[in-house]
Amino acid sequence: MGYEVDGNSPPDISEEKCHVCEAACDGQNLFTKDVTVIEGEVATISCQVNKSDDSVIQLLNPNRQTIYFRDFRPLKDSRFQLLNFSSSELKVSLTNVSISDEGRYFCQLYTDPPQESYTTITVLVPPRNLMIDIQKDTAVEGEEIEVNCTAMASKPATTIRWFKGNKELKGKSEVEEWSDMYTVTSQLMLKVHKEDDGVPVICQVEHPAVTGNLQTQRYLEVQYKPQVHIQMTYPLQGLTREGDSLELTCEVTGKPQPVMVNWVRVDDEMPQHAVLSGPNLFINNLNKTDNGTYRCEASNIVGKAHSDYMLYVYDPPTTIPPPTTTTTTTTTTTTTILTIITDSRAGEEGTIGAVDHAVIGGVVAVVVFAMLCLLIILGRYFARHKGTYFTHEAKGADDAADADTAIINAEGGQNNSEEKKEYFI
Repeated sequence: MGYEVDGNSPPDISEEKCHVCEAACDGQNLFTKDVTVIEGEVATISCQVNKSDDSVIQLLNPNRQTIYFRDFRPLKDSRFQLLNFSSSELKVSLTNVSISDEGRYFCQLYTDPPQESYTTITVLVPPRNLMIDIQKDTAVEGEEIEVNCTAMASKPATTIRWFKGNKELKGKSEVEEWSDMYTVTSQLMLKVHKEDDGVPVICQVEHPAVTGNLQTQRYLEVQYKPQVHIQMTYPLQGLTREGDSLELTCEVTGKPQPVMVNWVRVDDEMPQHAVLSGPNLFINNLNKTDNGTYRCEASNIVGKAHSDYMLYVYDPPTTIPPPTTTTTTTTTTTTTILTIITDSRAGEEGTIGAVDHAVIGGVVAVVVFAMLCLLIILGRYFARHKGTYFTHEAKGADDAADADTAIINAEGGQNNSEEKKEYFI
């Protein structure tokens, strides 16, 4: 369906831009509107009179051939059909519009002087074909490839946009014009990576005759060298000890998929008791001679890759003869037995714990010894200062002949009670 570029309703004559051939715009009663239509659809041409005086209206094609004179169609092109005729309007439809229908169509009003106005029909042609071409069907990781997209025979020229997945990329476009039609070719230089494998490259067209997204796409196919990862499947806890078994699985991806997966021991021969089964490596009854680096190698037509696993075999779990600590009291003897399970990995922690216990025991012994010494010193001190309590109350009584004399001669009697002296030895 055609559409009018100036609006859906006719504006007032004072605001309309007039297409005038033989009369000035001032005082012009006849006006038209330009029409833009997509190829194959319907264009509507309208000749309108602002102030009708019943003058004759006619419509002419770009070759000045009369299409309609009033409501009569002299032209034998049946694609033109009368939609409305009155003293103020002549409306005609043109079906199945083609690029050859473009140009100026003239409306004439037979007044004194005659008035003429023109309407321009513009035909939009969407791209007839959209093609995308990749330089190589299969690219190698790190390679730069050329991708081209061509939109043929459109009017006006199309705009081409590039996308890799959801990411927009910038291309370089060239436009060729031929007989009022345009062919646009856009070139995209793309460096591919392994992550691009299976990702679509999209060529999208923007054009006024196209509603929605007109696009075409190609999926990238990228070859890349193997990626190698070693997975320990046994032992589950990840600690390898003497006498245990070891199972390693080599996980490999690549394009094309590597068919050769090889296990080697770096700088040494593979143990005789090792078993190789495809991507799996088994080593039973581990011992310290198995220590070393084991490498999984894979290759394809793109390149080689490897991954290493370093094996260290630890001592098996052992029980050390337990030390015995005896504590003696006046009634009982208590024996404490300590069993220690050690391995080479826990050696340092056991040594640190033994050192801590020795230090703590030494400190406790020193404190007990100091307390015993203190008690001995205090005992001796109190023993030496324990003496006899003497007074002078009966001094002189020893020389008296009888008791009465002793009492009389005694020093420190009642009269001398204030002169008592005490001695502490």
